[in-house]
Formats: sequence, structure tokens, C-alpha cells
Amino acid sequence: MEKKFNDVIVRVVEGDITEQGTDAIVNAANNELWMGAGVAGAIKRKGGVEIELEAVAKGPIPIGEAAITGGGKLKARYVIHAAGMGRDLRTDEGKIRATTTNSLKRADEKSLKSIAFPSIGTGVGGFPLEKAAEVMIGAVKSYIEEGKSGLELVVFVLWGEEAYKAFEKVLKNL
Repeated sequence: MEKKFNDVIVRVVEGDITEQGTDAIVNAANNELWMGAGVAGAIKRKGGVEIELEAVAKGPIPIGEAAITGGGKLKARYVIHAAGMGRDLRTDEGKIRATTTNSLKRADEKSLKSIAFPSIGTGVGGFPLEKAAEVMIGAVKSYIEEGKSGLELVVFVLWGEEAYKAFEKVLKNL
């Protein structure tokens, strides 16, 4: 399922974010930028420990911020580490919105054309899927409509049918 906002395609797919061939993929990170379980663990396993080493060297960063590293052995050239939580492993709407927006800014700073997001904060962070979809897709739509982005494609890559359906429903209703 996809929609266009200001000539930018926003797409929702079910799948493995580590298999995306977009210019960058987003890692749902903590502000220390070490890569443990969930999306971060999958990225580290597939892309290599060098991604974590580069990320940790850039941390810690403020919660809500994002840092960019190389993509290691991934198909994506870059990984954008979106710090949606701190050591307490808790997140909220404001942190998710900020990390989404700051991830888009990091992509634009590198003149990237495509980016793939997971559902930030819904795993370890325990944030509700549908609410995360509303916040993240809303942040992407607002950012694009400001007209400052050079992106051509934003993909939400969801792990599992429940996550996919939550994001699909929100995008369909915009």
C-alpha cells in the first residue's frame, strides 16, 4: 500500500528491514547507540559489528535525535540510528515523533533519495502499534509537506501482519 505526498511515495510493506535496498534503513535505537535486541540486533547480525562500533563512537546522543553510520554488509548504504529511548527502555509519542523527523533530516543531510523505517518504540519500548503508526506517518507527512525534503521514497517495513495492518490502516486513512 502506498500514497504520495508532494511527489514523495510513502509505502507500507511487511518484511525484513535488513533486506531493504533503500539508501538508508532506520534502527530503533537507544541514546547510547549500542545495538542489542530487536531491530538493532537484526541489523548488527546481518550488517556486521562495524555498524555498532561506528554508532557507539558517535554516542551518546540526546533522546529524540538520530545519528548516521555506514551500512556495513547491508544492502542499504547507511543506517540511521533513531534514539527513541534511553537506558530505561521507555518511549513516548514525543520521542517517536522527534526520532522520525530527525531521521528524515539525517537522510536529507546526505542527499539520500530513499529511507526505510521500522515501527519505532513498539518492541522493547512497548508503545502501541497503531499509535506509533499515527505518530510516525504523521511526522513523515508533515516533514514532506514542509517541502524541504529531497527524498523520493519513504518505506515503513513492518515485521509481522499485526504491525503491517496497523500502519496500512493509518496510511489508508490519511
